[in-house]
Amino acid sequence: MSSSTPSKRRRGPLKLLGSALLWLGLLAAVAIVASSVLGLQRYVITGQSMTGTIDRGSIVWDKVVPSASLQVGDIITYDPSDPRAPEGNITHRIVWKGRDAKGRIGYQTKGDFNPQRDPWRFTLGPKIPKVVFHVPYAGYALAYLSEPRYRFMVIGIPAILVALAVLAGLWKDAGEEAARDKLERQQRTETA
Repeated sequence: MSSSTPSKRRRGPLKLLGSALLWLGLLAAVAIVASSVLGLQRYVITGQSMTGTIDRGSIVWDKVVPSASLQVGDIITYDPSDPRAPEGNITHRIVWKGRDAKGRIGYQTKGDFNPQRDPWRFTLGPKIPKVVFHVPYAGYALAYLSEPRYRFMVIGIPAILVALAVLAGLWKDAGEEAARDKLERQQRTETA
């Protein structure tokens, strides 16, 4: 058997790169769909308050749970709506659960990297996102891909290279088939 048969051919670096990117893209798409099916929400960590546990640039996946099920030690993503708090959602660990002055269940959080607890105590609605797992530094890739020029470099250029490799393979196969056809015609002409 010839070493140029398809099963024995060595794959070129562009084909390997294209295959790797294709599989990574497919894996990312499956992860996104699976997380949605499982009811998970994802957030990119932009601050450093949870460094050591969940570093800046990580993606966290949260599952919305009944707030009554939360315990000290759970990590939640919430909007504190307190003037002393940063704007938007934060992801911190619950360090206190008790009753406020009106008898409602209250909470206090702390970033694991912060030396002190958050200065606010708060109550929550009936459901709240609780961190299920995180992927370190993957958020940087999402932020990078949010810019069109980088997205084109990461997705568009490899796609073009894969398409060119496929076209080159088709061109080569067509040339080989044309050469075989020509050889067969010559052989028929010689034998006739």
